[in-house]
Order: sequence, then C-alpha cells, then structure tokens
Amino acid sequence: MKRGPLLMRMFEAMSGALGPSGWWPAKTPFETAVGAVLAQNTNWGNAAKAMGNIERAGVMDCAALLALTPEALAELIRPAGYFRLKAARLRALLEFVDAACGGDPAALAAWPLETARERLLTVRGVGPETADSILLYAAGLPSFVIDAYTRRILSRHGLAPADAPYDELRDFFMDALPPDAPLYNEMHALIVRVGSAYCKTKSPACRECPLETFGDIHL
Repeated sequence: MKRGPLLMRMFEAMSGALGPSGWWPAKTPFETAVGAVLAQNTNWGNAAKAMGNIERAGVMDCAALLALTPEALAELIRPAGYFRLKAARLRALLEFVDAACGGDPAALAAWPLETARERLLTVRGVGPETADSILLYAAGLPSFVIDAYTRRILSRHGLAPADAPYDELRDFFMDALPPDAPLYNEMHALIVRVGSAYCKTKSPACRECPLETFGDIHL
C-alpha cells in the first residue's frame, strides 16, 4: 500500500475515534512560539503553568519579555523545568522574532517554508521539533512535526526504524501527503493523543487503540 492512502486511513481511524483536537492550546501565534520552547523536555502541563505565570505578569509580548532580566524571565518559567537553560533559549528565539518578524512569529507565514525553517534552526536552542512546531502551529506553514509519539507509533507499526533521523521521518509524511497545514496540524495532534493515551512506552493499550487494526504493516 502506498504511504499517502495508508496515512490517510490511519488519520481517519484516529479522527473517527477521538474527534477534533483543537491543538495547539494557545491564544496567539506568539504564545504558541513561546510554548514550543517551554514544552521542550517536559509535558504540556508544566509548560502551561509557566505560560500562566507569563500571562499573569502581563508580559506575554515580545518586547515585554525581552525587557526582563535573565533572572526574572527564568523565575517566571520555573515550572517548565530547566528554567535557566530555557530562559536563555527563549530569549534567543525572542531576539530572532523581534528582529526578523517584527515581534510576531505569524509573519513567518510570508516566508518560503524551507527558508523560514533554516533561519529558525540557526537560533540557539531551536531544534527541528521546536522549529517545525513554530512553523506549523504559529505560522500555519505545512511543516510536519515529529516527536517521540510519532517515532514510537511509526516504529511499532513497522513503518520506520525507531532510530531513524528526524528529517527522514518528517519526509515520510511530507513526501506522501499534500502540503496542507490544517491536515498536518490535526494529524500530529491525533498522533500525540493516541501516543499518550494508548501507545505508551510501557504497558501499551493496543487492543483499545484506534490504530490496532493496522498491525505491523512493513511497507
């Protein structure tokens, strides 16, 4: 079976079982970009607490966050873990957004996708997953996001090696599917939901999983 139809069948199975995702949980593209950094190496709940601190402080704005001292910024995002490291990474992203996007990462939507991606990847602390999250969820560009859930689901269904390089897995989706940001958005969100609820690292709930009927495919 060709990848495109297979992936769409998997998408339909997940969507039919779980319904719409409404992801990414942020009010603005700027909040989405900030959240992409804060969510690194932690769960969304911890990142959301740090986002809440920023909102309550009234500094959910590029210029306002850049005006904070490194210590003040780190303290605000403490719930996200690795808060000093993430403060430095967030500041680097904010400096890029300020200089290249006028303070609004949504401006990346006007850039060619790969140009925007290459520029983001030059920012300290922005790796491929963070860059693709910003491109897809903040700028609405069709750049598929690969995370641990995606890697695990592909591996367990025999679709890709567990240790495949990030860009190889990204291409797995982008070569097979049309460049459709809403589709990428919802497919990735569904993968996250299936991965967290069913395709767990330990004791996976395969029999209840929406993808159970797909078994070990091996294209």
